[in-house]
Amino acid sequence: MGRSVMKIVMLAVMVVGGWVGLYVYEQHGDRAELRNEQQRRKEAEARVEQLKSVVQHLTSEQRVADILVTDVSGDGTKTYTTLLFQEYAKDGSPLPPKRFTIEGNEAHLDAMVIKFQGKYVEANDPLRGRSIALFTKLFDDKHAPEKGYVIDEPGHIPAVYKGSDPKVSDFEQQLWRDFWKLAQDKAYRQQMGVDVLQGKSLWWRFEPGYLYTVTLQADADLNLRYEPLKGIYKEMLKGAQTRPTTGPF
Repeated sequence: MGRSVMKIVMLAVMVVGGWVGLYVYEQHGDRAELRNEQQRRKEAEARVEQLKSVVQHLTSEQRVADILVTDVSGDGTKTYTTLLFQEYAKDGSPLPPKRFTIEGNEAHLDAMVIKFQGKYVEANDPLRGRSIALFTKLFDDKHAPEKGYVIDEPGHIPAVYKGSDPKVSDFEQQLWRDFWKLAQDKAYRQQMGVDVLQGKSLWWRFEPGYLYTVTLQADADLNLRYEPLKGIYKEMLKGAQTRPTTGPF
């Protein structure tokens, strides 16, 4: 009798012990799965934020120049428009403005644009995270392009890209110096991380009373936007009339 009771007790202990062990295992497994799920969720959220950052970077625009009409005049047969052209450095600070006088009011703005490989753009690489532009010439529709104004000389790093970091300047200086080598040598483009380089041209009819802004996107698109000038700036321009000239034409 005693042995039978002992066996029953031992069996009961084993059953209960097994049940407890199973319960503990399941609970531990649930917690482990919960931790894994939480980790997966954090990783997914991090990827989403990274993608948002990449999209924001790729679709962002950097102001690279402003254009204003400061004077419109004529000699009875021709009309001349004076444009104030101002570029901006990488940090957004304005560079010394340049003044161009064109015949009529329609002008073309030419630039050479270098776009880097996607991995550099997406990673916002300090050297190759954005496309870069070199404004080369501004001319009107009454004369041949070769008779227009030279803005930045090819082969020399533009003032807009000169900075306190000599590595950046040296790198970009090499890009502009070897621009045509980049165009013709695929292996050299890959070495420098360049995806595309091409000429870009903007054309517009410039009128007084507007601020025209040139922007450059990370993916190398060059855009021109405009908005009406605020009244205070219109008043300032009234005292900034310039003597009409025909410029280089």
